[in-house]
Amino acid sequence: MSITALRRTGIAVSAAAALTLTACGGVETSTGSGGGGDYPSGTVEMYVGASPGGSSDLISRAVSKGLSDNLGASFPVINREGANGALAAAEVAKATPDGSKIAIQNASLFAITPLAVSPDEVTKIDDFDIVGGVSRDDYVLVTNPASGFRTLADMKNGNRVVRYGTTGVGTGAQLSAALLFKTSNINSQAVPFDGGAPALAAVLGNQVDVASLQVGEAIENIQSGKLTPLAVFGPERIEYLPDVPTAKEQGLDVEVAQYRFMTVPKETPQEVQDKLAEGMKATFATEEYQEFNKQNSLTPMELSGDDVLTQLQEDQTRFAELVKQYGINLRDEG
Repeated sequence: MSITALRRTGIAVSAAAALTLTACGGVETSTGSGGGGDYPSGTVEMYVGASPGGSSDLISRAVSKGLSDNLGASFPVINREGANGALAAAEVAKATPDGSKIAIQNASLFAITPLAVSPDEVTKIDDFDIVGGVSRDDYVLVTNPASGFRTLADMKNGNRVVRYGTTGVGTGAQLSAALLFKTSNINSQAVPFDGGAPALAAVLGNQVDVASLQVGEAIENIQSGKLTPLAVFGPERIEYLPDVPTAKEQGLDVEVAQYRFMTVPKETPQEVQDKLAEGMKATFATEEYQEFNKQNSLTPMELSGDDVLTQLQEDQTRFAELVKQYGINLRDEG
């Protein structure tokens, strides 16, 4: 599980939207409002492609609470974990585009997972409209102090195979670590785990030499001295680990970060998207939500939908080129 602070028991809530007759004798959900002028007029299901208690789940619940408070409707979180978020994405993509089903989704599903799965398994951003950005969750490479590594240079000079753990195939953790070892020419072996919790346990238990984890997963053990951070993979140092240099600062062309954004089915009315954006902006402005970000080591990435799409497209191109350049096979390298 990604975020150790504010851990809650996730409750999957299935809420059926009430049906109302239209003037033409048809039916629509209570949330749907044609042009979207009275949105939301009923329950809005908010899908998350992860199990209760993880980072994606907790972020979705924090935003859900804010939307409920600010828009005066219920936004229950529905967990559809599996396939790096693809199952939840499919639920939203095929939904009626009236704002009754929405989701905060991970950039990795669209920019990294396609490099690790067959073409028919790819989830396409073209199936969604992006309402706006939410936050960034950086990756950090950590080691057990018993490894003897204090810097990336120590690994390079260690003259041994470095076993590294990641949080699964097609994730930012996988790509960041694979790029680091390829660009540094360090002899390494990938050890994939099904999520952050087992990868964290493995590096704490010295079963792997290093692991690429989201900062929220590792920071408590870093602060207690149980883990040594070697590099962060974001575009700049982060406020939660200000003394930890980026991979780029250490001479490696590695920049990978997880970020999340609100999505709705393609062709959702602009009025609906605007209302959601309004509710998100109000949520982001609250002290409660800002404290949530700090407690969970999240960096705000509260961009417009257009700006998020531009960033996502740039990352798709950049990652594909890097994977090709360094001969990385994400399907087989953990």
